[in-house]
Amino acid sequence: MTPIQVQGIHHITLNGADRQTSVDFWEGVLGMPLIFEQPNLDEPSINHLYFDTGDGRTLTVFTEEGRKPPSQKLAQAPGSLHHIAFWVAQATIRLAEERLKARGIGSSGIKDRGFMDSLYFRDPMGLLVELASYKFDPPQGKTHGDVLNRAHQLRLERGGLAIETGDVADALAELSKR
Repeated sequence: MTPIQVQGIHHITLNGADRQTSVDFWEGVLGMPLIFEQPNLDEPSINHLYFDTGDGRTLTVFTEEGRKPPSQKLAQAPGSLHHIAFWVAQATIRLAEERLKARGIGSSGIKDRGFMDSLYFRDPMGLLVELASYKFDPPQGKTHGDVLNRAHQLRLERGGLAIETGDVADALAELSKR
């Protein structure tokens, strides 16, 4: 059977708290402009906020004025969403921990993932949010996926557990010649 071919993520919809808590976080903390809102067309008593993620896509949030942020983090049940990651520049991730702290939001600090840096924190509803920043720019005509695919092959050849900076550097060198 022929698969259904997707072309990328269109949008992601989250269940938020009240409107102001949601706007304060997604626009105020993460800088995603609120581009419009309307009722949820399937449940008109719920508000539907649309935020611009910066790449032409949207993150939408369902809000209800009676909803308040929970006091505990979300359960990690099988089949549930673990976290959502947003692409940021290296300059941005380097300042993010300090800026989150100034807003009273704790974070993991920057974690080196070999090919990228990550920083984790929670949204008002307890969802784990990641800021992710590649540590490289792909050669002209190539994508981040091309570089990561080659770096993965190099990792397997050396018997490594995960992609390391050297794998990325070697992949970049090879792909630059092609």
